[in-house]
Amino acid sequence: MSSLGASFVQIKHEDLRFYENCGGGSFGTVYRAHWISQDKEVAVKKLLKIETEAEILSILSHKNIIQFYGAVLESPNYGIVTEYAGGGSLYEYLSSEQSKEMDMEQIMTWAVEIAKGMHYLHSEAPVKVIHRDLKSRNVVLTADKVLKICDFGASKFQSHTTHMTVVGTFPWMAPEVIQSLPVSETCDTYSYGVVLWEMLTREVPFKGFEGLQVAWLVVEKQERLTIPTSCPPSFADLMKRCWQAEPKERPVFKQVLGTLETMSNDSRLPDQCNSFLHNKDQWRCEIDATLERLRRLERDLGTKEKELEEREQRLKLWEERLMERSNVTPFFSPIASGISSESFFHSQSQESNNAKTSCLIRTLSNGEKDRGMEGGMDRGMEGGMDMGIGGFQSMLRGLSSSLGEAAGDGGLEVTWGE
Repeated sequence: MSSLGASFVQIKHEDLRFYENCGGGSFGTVYRAHWISQDKEVAVKKLLKIETEAEILSILSHKNIIQFYGAVLESPNYGIVTEYAGGGSLYEYLSSEQSKEMDMEQIMTWAVEIAKGMHYLHSEAPVKVIHRDLKSRNVVLTADKVLKICDFGASKFQSHTTHMTVVGTFPWMAPEVIQSLPVSETCDTYSYGVVLWEMLTREVPFKGFEGLQVAWLVVEKQERLTIPTSCPPSFADLMKRCWQAEPKERPVFKQVLGTLETMSNDSRLPDQCNSFLHNKDQWRCEIDATLERLRRLERDLGTKEKELEEREQRLKLWEERLMERSNVTPFFSPIASGISSESFFHSQSQESNNAKTSCLIRTLSNGEKDRGMEGGMDRGMEGGMDMGIGGFQSMLRGLSSSLGEAAGDGGLEVTWGE
């Protein structure tokens, strides 16, 4: 721990006077506090231990990145001390009545500020940093409404990113992050597109869906957030590019900044954007319609899952009957014991057990490819089960005939339900 503290200021725990809880970050809770010796208002994220976040923050310096002051290294009172952003998070602002006053100029200003901060992390910082958890809750407003990117608990130096565990929040996460695949800086581009969508719509991404449901929809079904038809084309195109499934097809932040500069010079865009922002009642139904379609998709998958489980139980019953007559070693094992939509649709945790989630999603994806299915998870599961049942039926019929001849009873009668 001494070598860790050598790279930044160590702040004594007794030098901090804590006030209210002002939010939660990755792996810690954030409090407003007073740094007594410096007579400064600060934010302190309390942690169970100090890992890479302090090291990362200590080398960063940019007006759109939260300023790092130091860390508390006294067990068990570990914490990271940064500047305090009195305006709260962007997520909170977008959920407030005040956000209804937003216009195209405000959105463009903030879109540029976030993009500049991310470009700094990827291309101008002493070491390239991939944030991996960019979302509106991790962007804060200063008192004068300047945006700053914060919470680097999920971040990694580029040299450490050959393979990732799952971190972040599913609605903002790129498909490769969800699946724990190797990542590049464009996983942050995907998240940026979601934040841009939040600013334009003032809606919660995938509202009403659990994290694991979103993971399945994004990875298996290639679903993306609904862009209303009346959204200005230049904004719509930028978001679509950010959400490409193939990371190499997404723009890096230098390109995003170039696109935003071009958009700012478009004299038609302010009227288009302001008209869109002020007529939310006319296009919100499009987002609601997509959410309802996704809920139906979820229900349909749940029904198919139940049907498959019932088929499996019937096959097990038939096997048991055959075993009673033959006294042979069981040869049937549950076909779909490892596939359960319950893992996707009844989880109550959004940001925990993420590594298990990725493993499951990758397993399902690989299974689809192996079966040669391109119709999605639901058809792949049903098709795979149908083939398994057909083959097993033939096997049972052959065994039934053989056993019947040996027993001299004319064979076993097996009634097939479906």
